Amino acid sequence: MKNGFLTPPAPKPQKGDRKQIDADYKKLRIQVFFGIFIGYAAYYLVRKNFSLAMPYLIELGFTKSDLGMAYAFNGVAYGLSKFLMGGISDRSNAKRFLPLGLLLASVATMLAGTNIGLYNITSMCIFQFLIGWFGGMGWPPCGRVMTHWFSIRERGTKMAFWNLAHNIGGGMLGQIVKWGILLGASLFVPAYAWRFGVFFFPACIAMMIALIALLLIHDNPQSKGFPSIEEHKNDYPPNYSADSEKILTTKEIFFKYVLNNRLLWFVAVANAFVYFVRYGVLDWAPVYFTEVKGYSQEAISNAYSLYEWAGIPGTLLCGWVSDKFFHGKRAMTTILFMLPVMLSILVYWLNPYGMTVDIIAFVSIGFFIYGPVMLIGVHALDLAPKNAAGTSAGLTGFFGYFVGTSLLANFVMGIVVERLGWNNGFILLVISCLLAIALMAFTRKRE
Repeated sequence: MKNGFLTPPAPKPQKGDRKQIDADYKKLRIQVFFGIFIGYAAYYLVRKNFSLAMPYLIELGFTKSDLGMAYAFNGVAYGLSKFLMGGISDRSNAKRFLPLGLLLASVATMLAGTNIGLYNITSMCIFQFLIGWFGGMGWPPCGRVMTHWFSIRERGTKMAFWNLAHNIGGGMLGQIVKWGILLGASLFVPAYAWRFGVFFFPACIAMMIALIALLLIHDNPQSKGFPSIEEHKNDYPPNYSADSEKILTTKEIFFKYVLNNRLLWFVAVANAFVYFVRYGVLDWAPVYFTEVKGYSQEAISNAYSLYEWAGIPGTLLCGWVSDKFFHGKRAMTTILFMLPVMLSILVYWLNPYGMTVDIIAFVSIGFFIYGPVMLIGVHALDLAPKNAAGTSAGLTGFFGYFVGTSLLANFVMGIVVERLGWNNGFILLVISCLLAIALMAFTRKRE
């Protein structure tokens, strides 16, 4: 690979004695982990903003099916980017790749809130596609960093903690938007306050975090004069060799280690239905709570945040159950967590008892759904060499975001709710839970 702005840094000679290396290695691992944590959390400040803008856009005369189509472009681009840009990320310097994508996504989000970005459905589709494409540049470099700085026996636990960045970032978005609208109301006429709060304010914060991430992240230990993580921890995967450290060609990544991996395809299809549930509930909650329940913007923002934050203990519990009771097996743990997701959806849908039960059921979905999201990502990393990890996870992400999010959660859900009503939308969510459970059950024996 030719030298360039994104070329991975070359290895440096190892320096210092064993004791000094251990101390420095430990400090740098903490720094790198914090960098990818806050960096990826910031991606969620400029990922799903359109969902919080939809109630305002409906008031301006746009239909749910039109908005669902525009939002679908976000998921389409994100899924394609996570897979295709994952191949580039596996051959790039994560230190620069992650902040670059975050800066570009922030600029696109700002433009999406202007008169140009909201001019009509066509312009919304274009900017949602750009936001999704740049947003897809976040996960692959994080996966690359995880495989280079954390060994296979500790990766599950570390990934569970890192995965909380989804929930921290997504949860903070609701609060930041609420604060931004209040700030915007004091600076602009009310008609523009929501644009500032939904699009501009979160993007400014994300840009600042991108610069911090640039300072904290380092691509791999060897570039800092340290041994590989496998050598440092004496934790070698069964198929590990010196070739595991080399930068693979694009052909090797896609055709040798990813596209021919049958188990990875099975897991990827299951991921589509998991993501349909995740975003089919979350993305349409502001509209559902507004139209059907009549809740205030403040109540909606709080519920949106609680959904994401509930995933924090839920993800940690899921990882613990997977290790403690199933010894690292992913399928049964995913099945056990998808069952209460389905039950919570039924309560969320059919509840006659008011806002308290609505919020509890909604938050329960968030509590249980993020564990399966995390486990599928960890499984994908384990199914490929470290320098193909981003592409491997990108394939599952492609199915999750292209099929599960854009096609089902955004486009199909919007049309079904618009033409057939909310009841049929909830039926689709319940069926999706059942299909995810069935697909994971098929993988259990092979796992």
